[in-house]
Amino acid sequence: MELLWEIAGWAGAVAILSAYLSVSMGWLKAGKGFQMANLFGSVAFIINGTLHGAWPSVVTNVAWFLISAVALVRMQASETVAEPAEPAHVQYPGVPDSTGQMAVIEAVEALTGSLPVVPAAPSAADTRLAA
Repeated sequence: MELLWEIAGWAGAVAILSAYLSVSMGWLKAGKGFQMANLFGSVAFIINGTLHGAWPSVVTNVAWFLISAVALVRMQASETVAEPAEPAHVQYPGVPDSTGQMAVIEAVEALTGSLPVVPAAPSAADTRLAA
């Protein structure tokens, strides 16, 4: 069983050092992956340090764990709250954006609360029926 805790300690060291190296070299952003590696590494160090009675290491890694956990919670919270600042721009097929036609459509939409309904062009059959 002691071998398992030694492996946990070394795995924690690899996780934390790999995350730090990856962020420092620009291979990884300091985001979820980085925080997860720090979280895993600190838990492994807490287990290993407790079994060896290395209390300064345990206290340091409890703080390391808490920092990573809070960062992950804050990242999760900011993802769920983020909404677009303004509605997406709608580009209608066949209506160039630079002609001012979009402004007319947007004005009608603002006044009526809905998009204007444009009737379909009459077909040849409709023209024969009307005559």
